[in-house]
Amino acid sequence: MTEPRHTLYGTLFDDAALFPPGNAPMGEAIPAHRAHRESRRAPYVGPLLVADARVAELRTVLSREDGDHAPLALVVTVPGGAEGVAPAIEAVRSDPALYLAGVEVAAPPGRSASTAHTLVSALGPDTDSYVEVARGGDAAADVAALAGTGAHAKFRTGGLTPEAHPDEDELAALLDAAVTAGVPFKCTAGLHHAVRHTTPEGFEQHGFLNVLLATHALLTGGGEGVAVKVLADRDGPALASRARELTPAEATRVRASFRSFGTCSIAEPLEDLVVLGALHA
Repeated sequence: MTEPRHTLYGTLFDDAALFPPGNAPMGEAIPAHRAHRESRRAPYVGPLLVADARVAELRTVLSREDGDHAPLALVVTVPGGAEGVAPAIEAVRSDPALYLAGVEVAAPPGRSASTAHTLVSALGPDTDSYVEVARGGDAAADVAALAGTGAHAKFRTGGLTPEAHPDEDELAALLDAAVTAGVPFKCTAGLHHAVRHTTPEGFEQHGFLNVLLATHALLTGGGEGVAVKVLADRDGPALASRARELTPAEATRVRASFRSFGTCSIAEPLEDLVVLGALHA
């Protein structure tokens, strides 16, 4: 039987080494990603994330490599909106050294459904489609509008300023909207550690373990208020203990909703889980 920890954390960590605050050079990010995928960390590592504006640079770096490599699995982010989807797809699919695992595109308020239709139509059913829901406005309605489109939601959970980090009430409302509508989701930015914490700069950052358990609470009828409390919880050992108590079926259900999140460091979140006893070293 699959261990709950493998079900709960498998391919949870998308490699966002190219993005802030990591900002790894392309020539370092690619071999580092391959090293992760060939190490004991491999079961937990998702695709490499790259912005559409840097796909040409990535292709140039790959063209200079020596030796044979399997096609590099990519998820391409398109912050400019739906009009950038087709060029991004073509840039990746025209290169045999690349495999397009997914596309993430930002949508303005009120445009999530139309953006989703553009994205899914261009990608087809076998490639993951994510629509980044704009904060503010009626974000919950934008999440609900994705139901039945074939696209998933993407939530921005942090950034380089305090204001870029949604508080627990805002994030709980988004998670509740996704669970209620049956829309799977991923997160980006800010989930640098397993447990809710305050950074030295004073940023209030969510923990990915909190988000996993808040998702479980919503799936089991706990309601938005319970999710708020779970997101605010800073007791790492207690959170890790609750995660260990999830059955494989419960962990599978959580991950069917919360698919993954982007992290500029693959090592740090895994080290957090080891320290908390959630994973073996």
